[in-house]
Amino acid sequence: MKRILFGMIAIVLIMLLAACTEEDDTNENEEEEEEIPTQVETVEATEGDLVIDRLVYGRTSPSSTAPVGLQNPGEVDTLEVENGDQVEEDDLIATIATPAGNQDITASAAGEITNLEASEGDRVSTEEPLAVVADLDSMILTFSVTADVQKLFSTEDTLDVVIDDNEYEAEITEIGKMPDDTGLYPVEATVENEDGDILPGMIGEMSVPENRVEESIIVPTEAITRVDDEAFVYVIDGDQIANQIAVTVQETQSDETAIEGEVQAGDEIVVDGQLTLNDGSAVNVVEGE
Repeated sequence: MKRILFGMIAIVLIMLLAACTEEDDTNENEEEEEEIPTQVETVEATEGDLVIDRLVYGRTSPSSTAPVGLQNPGEVDTLEVENGDQVEEDDLIATIATPAGNQDITASAAGEITNLEASEGDRVSTEEPLAVVADLDSMILTFSVTADVQKLFSTEDTLDVVIDDNEYEAEITEIGKMPDDTGLYPVEATVENEDGDILPGMIGEMSVPENRVEESIIVPTEAITRVDDEAFVYVIDGDQIANQIAVTVQETQSDETAIEGEVQAGDEIVVDGQLTLNDGSAVNVVEGE
């Protein structure tokens, strides 16, 4: 009888233990099924125009140069200037001792002395200018472009140009109608050089508007994800849920992209963390650095 009683007690204990184990497994599964929100960064979509720029590169040169020539060869008796000096028209540059007597050499224009290589006591000839007077107050940027790019320019256009990490405004002054020896078309622009920071021979990077998308939804280019040639963005709703929205890309710049789709200005668009999301994923929006 005791054996039967002990057996029944053992069966009851086994059943209780199995029930507790099953309950624990159920709780663990429920915990595993709880989704941990993905941390993401967002920005607001905007509405506006997206301008696509073409970058072209040119080289700077003085807006005008005036060579300082000699009438007769001779020896430099006195030298009144050095490279970098500013002179006015008719300022004395040098005195040259010649068999016919001393000659005073004056500036034929106002500007900055450049290309002066002679010193007092040197022999100089009429074959090369003694120096050059360059107008560096404004500089010429010369570009060589293809026929397609040449059509993007118009005279008197004012465009942005970057020279030595500084931004300037350049006015288009001349557009070549005939190609040069390389088959490219010359384009010239003028840049004011009030501070004298632009030197001859520097490289200028000009942004030329090539295309414009008007009144479009603009999002950061990094927000676009692509799957099987389809483009998507993730829009966060008020419940902190990421909704995958299919969009059509109209135009793309390096930083911004114009899109069409069910996205409105002011929508929160995911720009970081979107590669780990699915449609309907829970998210936690954090501020970027």
